Amino acid sequence: MSTTVERVSGVQVSPLIEDGLVIRAPFGHGEAMVLRAPWDGAELARIPTATLDDMDVVLDRARAAAEGYRWFPAWKRAAILERASHLIEANAEQIARIIAAEGGKPLKDARLEAKRGASTFRWASEEAKRTAGELVEMDADPSGEHHFGWTIREPRGVIAAISPFNFPLNLVAHKVAPALAGGNAVVLKPASNTPLTAMRLGEILSEAGLPDGVLQVVVGSGSIIGNKMVTDERTNMVSFTGSPPVGRQIAKDAGMKMVTLELGNNSATIVEDDANLELAVQRVLAGGFANSGQICISVQRVIVHAAVFDEFLARLVPLVKALKVGDPLDEATDVATLISAAEVERVKAWVQEALDQGATLAAGGVREDGRLLPTVLTDVTREMKVCASEVFGPVISIIKSRDLCEAIDISNDSTMGLQAGVFTNDLNKALYAARRLEVGGVMINEVPTFRVDHMPYGGIKGSGIGREGLKYAIREMTELKMVAIREMDWQTGGTPTDACLREPLGP
Repeated sequence: MSTTVERVSGVQVSPLIEDGLVIRAPFGHGEAMVLRAPWDGAELARIPTATLDDMDVVLDRARAAAEGYRWFPAWKRAAILERASHLIEANAEQIARIIAAEGGKPLKDARLEAKRGASTFRWASEEAKRTAGELVEMDADPSGEHHFGWTIREPRGVIAAISPFNFPLNLVAHKVAPALAGGNAVVLKPASNTPLTAMRLGEILSEAGLPDGVLQVVVGSGSIIGNKMVTDERTNMVSFTGSPPVGRQIAKDAGMKMVTLELGNNSATIVEDDANLELAVQRVLAGGFANSGQICISVQRVIVHAAVFDEFLARLVPLVKALKVGDPLDEATDVATLISAAEVERVKAWVQEALDQGATLAAGGVREDGRLLPTVLTDVTREMKVCASEVFGPVISIIKSRDLCEAIDISNDSTMGLQAGVFTNDLNKALYAARRLEVGGVMINEVPTFRVDHMPYGGIKGSGIGREGLKYAIREMTELKMVAIREMDWQTGGTPTDACLREPLGP
């Protein structure tokens, strides 16, 4: 069966078609999954799902491919990744429209994601050439005299990569690209809401020269095939981005495997009384409502000094109300929709609960047609779900603080700790906050949503374990091996001597 989706500029987005955009169907003999656009429910594709029997074939194939690919020299891995980067750039508009159609992301944001995806593979190409270990000074200890030592990094084997819907290209890239750079094979399970982008990436990597079996995309239930990937002995590492409950279960089920988990945040942004308010407002606007707030580091709690609270709110609210809500494929759309009707209802319920408990609606709320507008709340308390948990929707709460100490206390009053932002023109305040905020990354005069793809990225507390960012992810996806060699005398075979030294020449 094929489905023509005219709303994607005439591109037929279906894995089973014979012409137009051809996306190879993933390996699977299970029931076909119907993929629908989150904006209007239009059918986009019917995709075969994997069964447990299918997964045995996939995992055997991955193990065999890993044994060959691990011996690819660094230059060859780098060349494949560089070609993939160029191919993503060449197909960027096509990829952006797939992202917008299946994920409901505004087209302008989808284009930025396609650009970042190309950049992520380009960085992986560079880092593939820098996976060497380091020299160990053995004779720093008396027992190490007459020894040389160094470390080398080796592929772990098969990486089980489980990715979310909100960045169907770039968060997939942050798992696949470093894994391939480090010499691993990958079994990738993209989110069931957004598999087409990952499938298209698989085609691109094949075109770039990646050998068959080194990357396999499977589609299906997380509780069935995802669990198989986590628990099966044929996988050597699990890289997961998603919800905290699922992440905690994966950590329990993975056993002795290496695990990296990115589990979200309820990101705080501190705005001090000496901050550049125009900059702070513009960045909070962008960081709070991009992709309808469905970003792990989306601005959620804005903690504003009492001296500038009213001015900050007066500047922000009109800009929020001016955001255009509409079809993600409309060039003018700023905010589209959440990934599913169930998520819309959940976020609306959280907002209503906050209002019932005393919060004030400064902007947004529910539109007449039932869609959720970009929303700003004030008079919130720390216990409300919109503050205490991850909203993952277009909702920010503005909280008043007496001083920097209280702002830091409010920020740290969370079970999560991925990234935080601080706006101040006082270097001493910035340094103080950087040391005391309980997060994996502190962004000064930036929102926590800021991320450059080669920087280390990851959280503490309930936000996860491990780090992404190409160099740092490759470290996680490779094993460290120590090599030591004893120096022997080449003439006697014993302890080295100075036998080659000669008497100095005369005058």
